[in-house]
Amino acid sequence: MKKRGIFILSAAVVLAAGLLCHHMLVQEREPEFVFSYAENQTEDYPTTLGAKEFAKLVEKRSNGRIQILVQAEGALGTESDVIAQIQYGGIDFARVSLSQLAEYIPELNVLQMPYLYTNSDHMWKVLDGEIGDAFLAATDESELVGLSWYDAGARNFYNSKKPITCLEDMAGMRIRVQESEVMVDMVEALGATALPIPYADVYSALERGTVDGAENNWPSYEAMNHYEVAKYYTVDEHNRVPEMQICSKNTWNKLSEDDQKMILDCAKESALYERKLWTEREADSKELALKQGVEVVELSAAEKKRFQEAVMGVYEKYCADYMDVIEQIIAQNNK
Repeated sequence: MKKRGIFILSAAVVLAAGLLCHHMLVQEREPEFVFSYAENQTEDYPTTLGAKEFAKLVEKRSNGRIQILVQAEGALGTESDVIAQIQYGGIDFARVSLSQLAEYIPELNVLQMPYLYTNSDHMWKVLDGEIGDAFLAATDESELVGLSWYDAGARNFYNSKKPITCLEDMAGMRIRVQESEVMVDMVEALGATALPIPYADVYSALERGTVDGAENNWPSYEAMNHYEVAKYYTVDEHNRVPEMQICSKNTWNKLSEDDQKMILDCAKESALYERKLWTEREADSKELALKQGVEVVELSAAEKKRFQEAVMGVYEKYCADYMDVIEQIIAQNNK
């Protein structure tokens, strides 16, 4: 009886110890922070995949203490809604377009001036250097923290009516633009009518004839099936605008300095990953669109210069106080 009692007691001790260990392991695995991340593109889009890479890196390097849940396809609202929420901490992280951010941070208008960069190499030389760092820091006054620069390619015009081969072809066109004063003024300077419409509504607007065309990069054009309702694509590269990965300052201030540095490092690594994906996706999207019968027009150098000259008033309106920065950006192409 005595031996049996000892056996039962020992078994109970082992069981209790096992349960305690299990409880401790569960506690160790439970994250200290669970953050939200807003993304308005589809699950397989380069910026969404970049966001997921960012979340994976953060979780790994924090040993599971910090989890970031990426909500794609606009699940957390439009970009303007997301920026408003992220300012007070309703959303923790996001990837947003500069056209939306510039409504809060006017100096960012510099980076979305039409025909600013010669090519993508020129843009990354600027953004990965001191100029880019200064623009990331400019988010501070808007209760945001700029983390890194994502690629969004070059934006071009497409429409359902006719090929745009010269400046005169823009006249009378109703073109969807982002909710951005700069974009509205740029399109109207080219002779068209600009209509701000949410991104998710562009397909139906093209299908119903509410607009004649829109402007965006190859992956967006393909991912949203806009080639089905707008077969004419004109490569003018009027905007080569990066997108910014941001964090709510409210969220940022909850983190230790070590965690802040780790998250910054992860953001920059995820940006390099996203840029690589972007290059691949851009080529694939263009190929798919061509197979669907899209007619592509490449503007001649002379005609592109006419487009550039037509929008100079946009520079004067939005960047009169930043012309020295614009000159520095242009000069980077010659270094």
